[in-house]
Amino acid sequence: MLAPSLRRAARWRSDLSSSGSATSSEVSLERVFREEAGRLTASLVRLLGDFDLAEDLVSEALLEALEHWPKDGMPERPGAWLLTTARRKGLDRLRRDAKQREKLALIGALPERPRREADDRLRLIFTCCHPALNRAAQVALTLRAVVGLTTPEIARAYLLPEPTLAKRIVRAKRKIVDAGIPYRVPGPDDLRPRLDEVLTVLYVVFSEGHLATGGDAPIRHDLARDAEWLAELVVRLLPDEPEPLGLLALIRLHLARWSARLDGQGRLVLLEHQDRSLWDRRAIAEAVRLIHRAAALHRLGPYQVQAAIAAVHCEAPTWEETDWREIFGLYTMLLALDPSPVVRLNRAIARSHVEGPGKALAEIDEVRDRLDHYHLFHATRAVLLRDLGREAEAVTAGRRASALTTNSAEQALIERRLAGDVDSLANAGKVVDGA
Repeated sequence: MLAPSLRRAARWRSDLSSSGSATSSEVSLERVFREEAGRLTASLVRLLGDFDLAEDLVSEALLEALEHWPKDGMPERPGAWLLTTARRKGLDRLRRDAKQREKLALIGALPERPRREADDRLRLIFTCCHPALNRAAQVALTLRAVVGLTTPEIARAYLLPEPTLAKRIVRAKRKIVDAGIPYRVPGPDDLRPRLDEVLTVLYVVFSEGHLATGGDAPIRHDLARDAEWLAELVVRLLPDEPEPLGLLALIRLHLARWSARLDGQGRLVLLEHQDRSLWDRRAIAEAVRLIHRAAALHRLGPYQVQAAIAAVHCEAPTWEETDWREIFGLYTMLLALDPSPVVRLNRAIARSHVEGPGKALAEIDEVRDRLDHYHLFHATRAVLLRDLGREAEAVTAGRRASALTTNSAEQALIERRLAGDVDSLANAGKVVDGA
């Protein structure tokens, strides 16, 4: 069951994300929550072996920060402040419970300032991705416990009702305790069976950083960089596995273009209109080398294909010189590996550049029943309908897309499309090449 303090913290974060009147101290607390909560939770889970207690102590520390920081100002080391507060809250709580003497000693031994231990969150990721848990539970629990995403944020990312997602997380935590799942990075033989789940988690983390599902910031560098860092750790653990190399390459190719993704007013800039002189060409070249390294292992996977698609975009000197036929072929290959409706949507967008908007629209309408609550599906339809001269239908689709997204920059971009200021779309996936 979700602890009361965690419910209050989650409710506050949800209210803040949807509010346009947050104070600077509240915004600062939101930023620190995102940057520090996952790391602190992972450290506490490692120490205590108790997900609920760890999350509750972090949430109580955050609530105390919300009470004091608006009056006293942001501390110089907010992460250390949160750790100290969580430590004090844990001592106060466990002193009242004689059954928790062992954990009391552990909390008393917590350091005064946080340490960025590379494997703490990696250990927690592999714990959450144990094969005793189903994949959906693995991803949801990791995003909740390791990354610090709220239940509403995770539910939006997976197009699920919040109560369904919350129950999934609770069951997963209970399963870890009941099955005695160890908190550690497994050896190579046990690691490989969990690899797909771990990579899925890292991909979702990066996707949330690349295009946030909520809050004032359209993109979140902290999450994106954390995903890159964790993917690099997995590559070091399994240097002969091609898919971690593919995922790391994919992340770095997108990061190489970040300096051109927002304009001076903080608005998303579509790929077509980005200033390519701002792209990090060295990072692009390094990512392409990772793709070649993965290809040499002769085990093709979806992350390698996605990285190849991103590389085609990155290596095109101009928008007009983009090789859309190659991209369409790569998406066809990806669809064979991952026959999901979102991949189908992306392939249809590439198809529009090769065979025209009519055939693309017919293809994506075949998956409408599965993507009707996905805002990028309707945003894509709006662009294709406008290209076909069906203006009224395009406006309706655009309005539907705007209503379904909670990212303010995406909403602004959709409104600009509706106004005719933006007239094309490159890619509609969660990690978009279009922006």
